[in-house]
Amino acid sequence: MPAYIYETIPKKRGQKPRRFEVQQSMMDAPLKKDPKTGQPVKRVITGGSGNCFRGLSILSMNRPRRSK
Repeated sequence: MPAYIYETIPKKRGQKPRRFEVQQSMMDAPLKKDPKTGQPVKRVITGGSGNCFRGLSILSMNRPRRSK
């Protein structure tokens, strides 16, 4: 199950929002209130943790080079 990050929406100016993670199914509706405080919340969109590899692969480095 994926973990979603939520942030409380402060009611007063200058009040800091609280961030927390919740494990939910993709089919579950997003939370509307913080389970601890009852304040309204919004889901925070974050970047994924995908891997990007560039250049030669490890397998191609292990092959002997052809002589001309």
